[in-house]
Amino acid sequence: MTTAGPVLRLDRITKRFGPLLANDAISLELNAGEVVALLGENGAGKSTLMNILFGAYVADGGSITAFGRPLPPGNPRAALNAGIGMVHQHFALADQMTVIENIVLGTRPFTARQRLAGARARIARLASDYGLAVSPEAKVGSLSVGERQRVEILKALYRDARILILDEPTAVLTPQEADALFATLRRMVAGGLSVIFISHKLHEVMAIADRCVVLRHGRVAGEVRTAQTTAAALAALMVGGEVARVSVPNGTRGASLLRLLSVSTRGASTATGLRGVDLDLCAGQITAIAGVSGNGQAALAAVIGGLTVPEGRIEIDGAPAPAAWTPAAALAAGIGRIPEDRHREGTVADMTLAENAVLETHGRPPVSRAGWMDWAAATGRAVRIIAAYDIRCPGPDARIRLLSGGNMQKLILGRVLEGQPRVVLANQPVRGLDVGAVAFVHAALVAARDRGAAVLLISEDLDEIMTLSDVIHVISRGRLSPPIPRDRATVADLGLRMAGQGLDRAA
Repeated sequence: MTTAGPVLRLDRITKRFGPLLANDAISLELNAGEVVALLGENGAGKSTLMNILFGAYVADGGSITAFGRPLPPGNPRAALNAGIGMVHQHFALADQMTVIENIVLGTRPFTARQRLAGARARIARLASDYGLAVSPEAKVGSLSVGERQRVEILKALYRDARILILDEPTAVLTPQEADALFATLRRMVAGGLSVIFISHKLHEVMAIADRCVVLRHGRVAGEVRTAQTTAAALAALMVGGEVARVSVPNGTRGASLLRLLSVSTRGASTATGLRGVDLDLCAGQITAIAGVSGNGQAALAAVIGGLTVPEGRIEIDGAPAPAAWTPAAALAAGIGRIPEDRHREGTVADMTLAENAVLETHGRPPVSRAGWMDWAAATGRAVRIIAAYDIRCPGPDARIRLLSGGNMQKLILGRVLEGQPRVVLANQPVRGLDVGAVAFVHAALVAARDRGAAVLLISEDLDEIMTLSDVIHVISRGRLSPPIPRDRATVADLGLRMAGQGLDRAA
């Protein structure tokens, strides 16, 4: 670490959203060649603070100095010109443009063929160095969530930032890809790059950060050098007390509730389809799907959720599923869906919590009677979910876009589980969540299993899979491995299968 003095100083930054005090007089310094981890629960104010630094929000009070000069508020261009780059947790990409167009957008004219060729070569080098494989010519709208995250990282690196803000940059990377990213970051930091690193993966924080600043309820709760603390101590500082660890005994397998037999789908653009998949989801069991992003997980979730009619056979309780297999048919069959992307698929940003709480049930009692919405019933449902799932928000009439990612995810979780579905499709249910929210979501999924639901957990986090699952399948290039009991699975074996080696071998 280089210590050439602060390159960035945030002084008493304050920000309100109506009655919500998101940042309360927060001060923070970043030195040259230093990695500072910014930690806190969802809703603690981390992303708000970074959006103020990057110029996306204007603070109500306080000031920012970058490289000794005042940073004009509310001006992302000024932040970029000052050498500040940001990798957003939630993507800021144009779906109808290609990967290369998104990366070079705003940096220079990119219509000339020779300039695009030069950009393409540079992007290819960055992608190779960071292990961020993505097709430069692909339309961003056709990419998986994991591939979109890679584009965001490449976009920031392409701009030669001297201060890099990384907001959950490894949320969709494999451990190997994250290790490669960290190795490159260390080389860049040794050359003078300064990094603000936001992550809920405390083992990553311990591996990469020099210093940790912890926010709680919009204030600085503490600051500590990483070498002088532990992951458990950081977690306790984040939540204001010890974090309960979820211990998950094996479930009791019951009857088959949903079965896929030789199911195949066509891939869309760069998205991988399914190839002859067999899958049995049983009552009282959590079945996990492990794999690197983009290997068919999206296609599998689309089939089970009724968004895709596949080739092959779907059975519900041993009988053929309705020929018109739609989202409505899936809901009627008792399938509850926690989607991969809570912003694009799970919520409507400008609707209230009450409206979002009844998105999938607005057409039937008790929130609808004779074709008329009962808004008192809808609000009452939202109030119950807010209380039961500890959703921190101004109230049921607040726009859901004002919530943190964790609180938004809790609303979706409550909306699904309050209906007591027979099958729960949980697609990346804790992506980007803090340690407290992760424990809450995991406990809710285990409770659903223990009341007799069949839970399908799709995750790229092997720690999560090894903690929660009763049985594990690995997905690679659209093919599914035979089931592997959790007590016979190892991380090394799962990793090999994720790479396509020995996929058909029984455990």
